[in-house]
This record gives sequence, structure tokens and C-alpha cells, in this order.
Amino acid sequence: MKTQLLDSVESKSLKEKVPYFEIGDTVEVHCRIKEGEKTRIQIFTGTVIGRKSRGINETFTVRRVVGSEGVERIFPLHSPNVVDVVPVRSGKTRRAKLYFLRDRVGKAVKLPHRHSTHTVIK
Repeated sequence: MKTQLLDSVESKSLKEKVPYFEIGDTVEVHCRIKEGEKTRIQIFTGTVIGRKSRGINETFTVRRVVGSEGVERIFPLHSPNVVDVVPVRSGKTRRAKLYFLRDRVGKAVKLPHRHSTHTVIK
């Protein structure tokens, strides 16, 4: 009874079209940034190193290297401030979390390209 009530309340806030991306993929996250009265869209491009949770609480972590400094951002998937997530390229991985990329520098950060052999079921 309690979970049915929670699910019905959460379902109103869930996004209808969630883009398909996996861990290891390079994605462009389009974020809505509010600066004073104005709002703008900022694109954060990086590698998805983790996904967490289900439903309204689902988040994903994107990492990129700016200069010589690693930057990680955690985005809520169903947030109204996350306008769009565009997969750019898919990376081949054998792990659920890619935290080992934090210790890597330069070309070692780049994951091998995965040729899309999987089919997306609609």
C-alpha cells in the first residue's frame, strides 16, 4: 500500500523520454543554469563513470579532465534542470563503476570504442 502510494506520486515527476546510455559512454549533458534573472543551457561533456539508484532518485556521475584537473558532476536523471543527455560515443567496459579512471592521466583515461552490437528495444 505504501509503495503504491509513493510510486503514484513519483510517476508524475518522472521524465517520459529517458535517453539510453551506459557506463563508459561519453555523453553531453545539457544543464539549465540560472544566473540572476536569466537562464541558459550549459553543456557538460564527459565519461559516465557510474549510475545509481532507481526511479525518481536515479543519478549518474560524469567525469572529464579540464586542464590537468579532473572534474566530476553528479546529475539527477529526472531533474528539470537536466534538459537533455546526448550520447556521443560508447566505451567498452567490464565494470559497473569506473572509479579507476580517477587515477589515470592522459591517453590512459580514454576507453576503447565499443561498436554497437546491441539493439535498443522500444
